[in-house]
Amino acid sequence: MSGAHPLTPVILLTGFLGSGKTTLLQRLLDDPSMAGAAVLINEFGEVALDHHLLDRIDDTVVLLKSGCICCTVRGEVADALLNLESLRARAEIAFDRVVIETTGLADPYPVLQTLTAHPVLRSHFAHGGVLTTVDAVNAGRQVDHRAEAVRQIAAADRIVLTKTDLAPPGTEAALRDRLGRINPTAGLVTSADPVPAILADFGPALLPAPREGGHDAAHVCDATCNHDHGHDHGHHHHHHPGADTLGVTSFSLVIADAIDWTMFGTWLTLLLHKYGDKIFRVKGILVIEGEDRPVAIHGVQHLIHAPTHLDHWPEGPRQSRLVFILEGVSPDLIRRSFAAFTGLQEVRTAA
Repeated sequence: MSGAHPLTPVILLTGFLGSGKTTLLQRLLDDPSMAGAAVLINEFGEVALDHHLLDRIDDTVVLLKSGCICCTVRGEVADALLNLESLRARAEIAFDRVVIETTGLADPYPVLQTLTAHPVLRSHFAHGGVLTTVDAVNAGRQVDHRAEAVRQIAAADRIVLTKTDLAPPGTEAALRDRLGRINPTAGLVTSADPVPAILADFGPALLPAPREGGHDAAHVCDATCNHDHGHDHGHHHHHHPGADTLGVTSFSLVIADAIDWTMFGTWLTLLLHKYGDKIFRVKGILVIEGEDRPVAIHGVQHLIHAPTHLDHWPEGPRQSRLVFILEGVSPDLIRRSFAAFTGLQEVRTAA
């Protein structure tokens, strides 16, 4: 890590073509709460910047009146980030977080992998979350037929529903249920919400916690403790089939016994080494042997973030719960692998 400043969180803004991503991006650029942020966009021409322009840093970077830095990506995202870091190192600009707009057909995972694989970038930047816009009018058809749309939803830490005012009655409720089956770990907001609410807890919340500090259990538990969506299968390894989501499925493991951290870490490392390309997300709260507080983990494909100690236990039984979002991997394979490696069994209740 650079000694000049801590790792800067990078937030990805993704969404299928026509989902309202550019409209949301315009709101981000205009909002005072984005002061101190650097925003990487595809083209300056796609958003209205002229009346917000305060200063031009170079031919790809401008400073807006809101205090937000806007940068157009020409070529590779890595090059744009390196340029921003170079300008910051020379004290020409300052920023504390980065938002990257992806194209409507882009798979967000390669960008996330760039942050950890690039030897220079990983010393300055870290994954800060994925924000995905979803069109309430057209999302049903997109999810049925476009794998890119499903992967963008599966990658999301938060989903922003757009055009809810144009959707037929009942559409939004059905869509929320369907999104929950694709990605039960993502929070749901609407594009009508204030920008600070849309970005609440984004960025620093996904970075490694200070050694002496903790994190609030509430927002972690929201993504893992209520992974039922109204379904009761007679036991606690809930599985949401992906027949209507182009093969993407989610399921949870619930373990009552304390887990040996070294054994768990070895198992998860081996699992992601073999199946990381097919495991879109793993997120959960763990009961670790010898630890008084719960430990939260969060991974995206081959990338696992530093584990964090939560400040207290969420309501309910003190048990480990892991949520997986998968494509092309059987949940039963992961269940059997976990049981064989750790010797621990899932919590089961009477049917």
